[in-house]
Amino acid sequence: MVPEDLDWTRIGMELDSVGHAVVGPLLDGETCKALSELYGQDSPFRSRVVMERHGFGKGEYKYFSHPLPDPIVALRAPLYRRLAPVANRWAAAMGLDTRYPAEHAEFLERCHAAGQTRPTPLLLKYGPGDYNCLHQDLYGETVFPLQVAILLSAPGTDFTGGEFVLTEQRPRMQSRATVVPLGLGEAVIFAVDQRPVQGSRGPYRVRHRHGVSPVRSGARYTTGIIFHDAA
Repeated sequence: MVPEDLDWTRIGMELDSVGHAVVGPLLDGETCKALSELYGQDSPFRSRVVMERHGFGKGEYKYFSHPLPDPIVALRAPLYRRLAPVANRWAAAMGLDTRYPAEHAEFLERCHAAGQTRPTPLLLKYGPGDYNCLHQDLYGETVFPLQVAILLSAPGTDFTGGEFVLTEQRPRMQSRATVVPLGLGEAVIFAVDQRPVQGSRGPYRVRHRHGVSPVRSGARYTTGIIFHDAA
């Protein structure tokens, strides 16, 4: 499925109301397998992170280098184009001065001018007992407020456990957690950091984090499409 075929009216409403939306599948099974198999290679990547060494959880991930894989290239700019209006609507509601250009190439120019030049799309690998602590993928001062995670493994067949988890922290309230079920090739679009929520006295900001619960068996691969580059 190409981004233009998605129901962007529904997606926009769900992003506004709960901070995330499930879409797709964006990638077919063959493409998911091909991307997962890249993990064993060195050349497509600029760095590898072992989560346990940094207190991020257990498991590991690699950041792609340029040129990015064709399936990532085919999705990154078109998804950004559709999400930029949401990002601008959120910024206006929260009283922020930032506005996002219509095209991803223009936004990357802004990132690079701020010293954020390293590509951020990544491939994550989890085995039994691995998990990802709740976190935010910020990488610098220039941040696009939405990102995408695509599941490359089939739940119940390739792995068990390993649920995608989102939390929302509202002012003076305890955090609310949501488990987001995904199928092979499906994606979740979600808030990177904060989004506006309409209250009785006007909009207020809520903060989001995301992570992955422990994998019970098998191997779970995910690719993340982050729209800002890293410092």
